[in-house]
Amino acid sequence: MHAGGNRALNIEAQKHAPVYEALEKFRKQRIVPFDVPGHKRGRGNPELKELLGEKCVSLDVNSMKPLDNLCHPMSVIKEAEELAAEAFGADHSFFMVGGTTSAVQAMVLTACRAGDKIILPRNVHKSVINALVLCGAVPVYVNPAVDKKLGIALGMELEELEKAIHENPDAVSVLVNNPTYYGICSDLRGIVKLAHENKMLCLVDEAHGTHLYFEKSLPVSAMEAGADMASVSMHKSGGSLTQSSLLLVNKTVNWEYVAQIINLTQTTSASYLLLSSLDISRRNLALRGEESFGKVKKMAEYAREEINSIGGYYAYGAEIVNGKSIYDFDVTKLSVYTRDIGLAGIEVYDLLRDEYDIQIEFGDIANILAYISIGDRIQDIERLVGALADIKRLYSKDPASLMAAEYIAPKVCVSPQKAFYSDKVAFPLKETAGRICSEFVMCYPPGIPILAPGELITEDIIEYIIYAKEKGCSMQGTQDPYMEYLQVLEK
Repeated sequence: MHAGGNRALNIEAQKHAPVYEALEKFRKQRIVPFDVPGHKRGRGNPELKELLGEKCVSLDVNSMKPLDNLCHPMSVIKEAEELAAEAFGADHSFFMVGGTTSAVQAMVLTACRAGDKIILPRNVHKSVINALVLCGAVPVYVNPAVDKKLGIALGMELEELEKAIHENPDAVSVLVNNPTYYGICSDLRGIVKLAHENKMLCLVDEAHGTHLYFEKSLPVSAMEAGADMASVSMHKSGGSLTQSSLLLVNKTVNWEYVAQIINLTQTTSASYLLLSSLDISRRNLALRGEESFGKVKKMAEYAREEINSIGGYYAYGAEIVNGKSIYDFDVTKLSVYTRDIGLAGIEVYDLLRDEYDIQIEFGDIANILAYISIGDRIQDIERLVGALADIKRLYSKDPASLMAAEYIAPKVCVSPQKAFYSDKVAFPLKETAGRICSEFVMCYPPGIPILAPGELITEDIIEYIIYAKEKGCSMQGTQDPYMEYLQVLEK
């Protein structure tokens, strides 16, 4: 068994879960609580106790000497973070309780100061651009190639990155999201090499790549590729509780400085439910990850074959790899193109939930994503496949009426921070063409902005937003909850 950085694991050490073990010891001591939280092991909130169970609320405790403190770990949390670093092949790891959003923002805030340039693809999660708003760094976008049929942005190409570096030699870092929500992987080793040759840090948003560390036939992980920092969503494919995440750091970065950056925004009241779930999940992956993700891979491949045999749908896989914009593909991702049956992805998403009691991860203009992980079963796959066959038979339409699905790369006119904090006015959405946006517009999930602060609004983008709203996408980011008005910069 090997860790993400290709180092042999100490299996005996990985059998421990220090935070979880300390909590269990604490629970048996029956200590009288005159500290927070005020529900006092659930006694003060019986409905909460009934909902979550006595054991759960009894472990919702405050930081104290036997349980360590996430803001300055010295004992059990420190030991748990060291075990996670070993399991993922990093030099240091941080437990994050503000989701991968907080991990991504810590990476950017570590690497960039006000005015610094950071090279990144435009199809990043909103957390990246939020970090630029906070620190005042300036984005240099490497606009990704687009699959015009599927309507999705692809990976970061080395030629395009090389061009961006040549034009911006003063940039301090390169950020890449790998894999994308849809499973597209970039040439991570090549990107890291280019960044380091030009004295830039390489940051990886690996929100959807926890499993890459534990199944050797899957695409390369960030730490194995030599990246300087990576944000890993343990709660997505790793099995921990929602909102728990890891920030991985290599020896090229001063981890003590990273700790100070994290403590600028991270809570001083970290949830021990989240911390223990990270600890237990790391142990589970270190001991059983290769076997578990091998099964996930087989389930996803089976689902892909079954869905493609229905006809009309296209569940894409490794066959789309081209060695450049799609350098590799994460086959655990079950991304399905739906437009050929005359339905937008979001329409299939709604039908699966409303008519078949199946909740998938998301639907966009042309695709759906069913997230398959260590908790799924083959009978659940069968049910999904049957529902998709049913939807095609009962609800398919002529696809000619559907809008082209192509991802639109916006033009950046002003830095995100300047645009976000500038004087602004509200305009009706349909009248904003030619103006500069000062807020976010996105479908969530996946949380990739259609528009971000500082970007030019065009007729194509307006049409795309209106179409996404009409089809039922969950639109977020604007002050106006109905997205009939957009905040734009005053001229």
